[in-house]
Amino acid sequence: MSTGSARPVVPTFAVVGRVNMGKSAVIATLLEIDDNDLIRISPTPGETTACQAHPVIFGGQECLRFIDTPGFSRPIEAMRAIQALHGEGTPSLATLRTFCAQASDEFGDETRLLTPLLDGAGILYIVDPAKPLRDDFLAEMEILRWTGRPRLAVLNRRNESLGNDEDAWRSHLGAAFNLVRSFDAHHARYDERLRLLKALLEIEETQRPKLEETIRLLEGEWERRREETAEIIITFLESAFSLRVSATLEERDLSIPARRERKTTELSKRYFAALSDLERTCFSQLLNIYRHHLLTAQTQLDSFQEIDLESGETWTKWGLGRGQLATISALLGGTAGLAVDAATGGLTHGAGSLFGALSGGIAAWFKGGSLPDLRISLRGGMKLATGEEKSLALGPPKNPNFPWVLLDGVLTRYQAILARAHGRRDEATLHGLAAGFTRDFSAEQRSLLGKWFSTCLKGSPNRGLEPEVYTTLIRVLKDVNERAP
Repeated sequence: MSTGSARPVVPTFAVVGRVNMGKSAVIATLLEIDDNDLIRISPTPGETTACQAHPVIFGGQECLRFIDTPGFSRPIEAMRAIQALHGEGTPSLATLRTFCAQASDEFGDETRLLTPLLDGAGILYIVDPAKPLRDDFLAEMEILRWTGRPRLAVLNRRNESLGNDEDAWRSHLGAAFNLVRSFDAHHARYDERLRLLKALLEIEETQRPKLEETIRLLEGEWERRREETAEIIITFLESAFSLRVSATLEERDLSIPARRERKTTELSKRYFAALSDLERTCFSQLLNIYRHHLLTAQTQLDSFQEIDLESGETWTKWGLGRGQLATISALLGGTAGLAVDAATGGLTHGAGSLFGALSGGIAAWFKGGSLPDLRISLRGGMKLATGEEKSLALGPPKNPNFPWVLLDGVLTRYQAILARAHGRRDEATLHGLAAGFTRDFSAEQRSLLGKWFSTCLKGSPNRGLEPEVYTTLIRVLKDVNERAP
């Protein structure tokens, strides 16, 4: 055991508390670790039996370190033993060193958790305010106060009902600690994690520059993740909008309606299975970016589950409203009409633009809320007597709301990823939340995305629009992050 008094090379904080107060869960959520092999989170008392260091590393350099310590096992007895060693007055750091050096096995946990504090670590003291405030907790607070180290107390809100002792907890913690903060290790989002890390700046002045740099690096990493997410979503949407499946038809398939219907049904299943595969790949990449291993993407091959494109409910909770669709479709129709007017040298006197806008808007109004149709076309000639093969091609859905529903499905699941705290250890399947986001887009955002969607659906994505689409998606992802689920 080191007995030096020098500060650690990097800011170091020992996470301390009684068993099952959520120490490991707090570290797991702060550091985004949901792997039990790295941080064991268990309802079994005394699961953490030795100190375990968890470094925060950026660019191969350790910037910050947390140490998961055993919980106090005999705090009242340890407090009395320390007082007996010191005599009158408040025990000093030297007395704590003597205690650790001379302690018997009965104070093994106390010795192990005090060791990093004697080596200069600050303190994160984790308590559950739903538990009654007892004398053994007061003894823990006294021992930690005697270290003189920077001390942050964390009220780990693990239950909705906090009991009647929270005020008492805050009062006693406020007297023994430099700062008291609330935190929920099972539900804390990024901004809450960041606030807790910034609270360390208020208690540890000597390490302030390094802590500030760590926070800047963390914020920069979060921005990079958002940029990667935008790229992944663009790739997914472009692939989904250009997705086609086809099947070869024989002459009898065309001449017998039941055969053609069966072929179409089989093709429809293939289409949605392929679309589901694209979606699953997209979310597997996002889960990897945000370091989730216990949260998995949907594995159903024959349906979209939450993004069930054959469900009427999907088209009412996600996607644009009829009026919004009509406006965008009118705009796109008008743009196509402008091309006609330009091609005729203006001889149509703007009739092409007007007709395009009206037809596009009217079609969207009546079609926007209905179930998606699949575009079906026959490739090849119609001369069946020649024996020439025909192919049935299917996809994408013609419904003008299809791209917006698909985007809402992505954004709601992205929100679910952000809302998932790493301190949780239950395995779960990624599901989108109830409400979509696209109806709240600005008119400019809808117009830009609508133009890009249209080119992708035609099989020729407008590369010139992609930088603007990317920037718009970055702004959208920020809004999703800020909107609580």
